[in-house]
Amino acid sequence: MKKFITEGENLPAWLAPISHAVVAGDTCYLSGQLAIGLDGKYVAGTGLEEAQRAFQNVAHVLTASGFMLQDMVFVDIAFIDLADLPEVNALFAELFPEGRRPARTIYQAARLPYDARIKVAGTAVRAARPQA
Repeated sequence: MKKFITEGENLPAWLAPISHAVVAGDTCYLSGQLAIGLDGKYVAGTGLEEAQRAFQNVAHVLTASGFMLQDMVFVDIAFIDLADLPEVNALFAELFPEGRRPARTIYQAARLPYDARIKVAGTAVRAARPQA
């Protein structure tokens, strides 16, 4: 059974005809998240500021999907300028502690929607939660 996450508390409004995420069993596939506010408008900032907002949106989508940030097993980050990578790496290290960091790809894109600087997408798996 699949669950399509199109709305929920703290989720930004979408202007495109897509789901924020699709849940299939214990896996959550997240659409790319930008620095978008709840009103659906892009919030321009530095690369770090946009990454913080994009990851905040990722966390909200995961919550609406029944997952947590620590369930992430793969993260895909698109940059307009790879010069933002050091600050985003520091943020990534804060969000995902050593030994629990998801696999990741990064790349520089020619352009992102809204002329955003950063886009974050990924995959989460409930079974990936560390055992207590």
